[in-house]
Amino acid sequence: MWEFEHDTKKNGYQQIAGIDEAGRGPLAGPVVSAAVILPEDFTCPGVTDSKKISEKKREALFPLIKRQALGVGIGLADHQEIDQINILAASLLSMKRAVLNLAVSPNHLPPDFVLPDFLLVDGKFTIDMDLPQLAIIKGDSRSISIAAASIIAKVTRDRIMADLHKIYPQYNFIRHKGYPTKAHKQAIVQHGPCPVHRTTFNGVILP
Repeated sequence: MWEFEHDTKKNGYQQIAGIDEAGRGPLAGPVVSAAVILPEDFTCPGVTDSKKISEKKREALFPLIKRQALGVGIGLADHQEIDQINILAASLLSMKRAVLNLAVSPNHLPPDFVLPDFLLVDGKFTIDMDLPQLAIIKGDSRSISIAAASIIAKVTRDRIMADLHKIYPQYNFIRHKGYPTKAHKQAIVQHGPCPVHRTTFNGVILP
């Protein structure tokens, strides 16, 4: 899990950020990305692709990652932006925002902007930023930094969807987090879409 980080450091880079997103597939809510810079002595057993671990485990790892990380940034693109520019573009935009929001962990230095000198990005595409970077397919299971970012992004988005559940309980976002489950699609048929549904997605039935 450290191979990409070690190889990048051998090439002279020091502040290496892993980038990942959560929420490309749902019918509602934002897409959320995280950027994470880990120290070389990072120790947090169990960190891997957030999709491979339980919600309870992700919640337990979330504060451990934030406590040890040299920097954590969160970025999102909301449902309106997703409908306007498409989900891929919105995902990459949220990743860029995560990097721009990267801040030093309060356990190390006063909060301030941290500019990484190299990005490890999950997926096929790099980010529209003037920084050296590498796109890694299935990076969340191959890079420790991307895996940590995947957990931060997933937990953050799940919490957003839990808050939206309180506003729109008829869709039961707390259970499926906006993904296109049978129950979610039935709720859309019954109640119509709510203000945070992605109107350009198949399965969202407009009135």
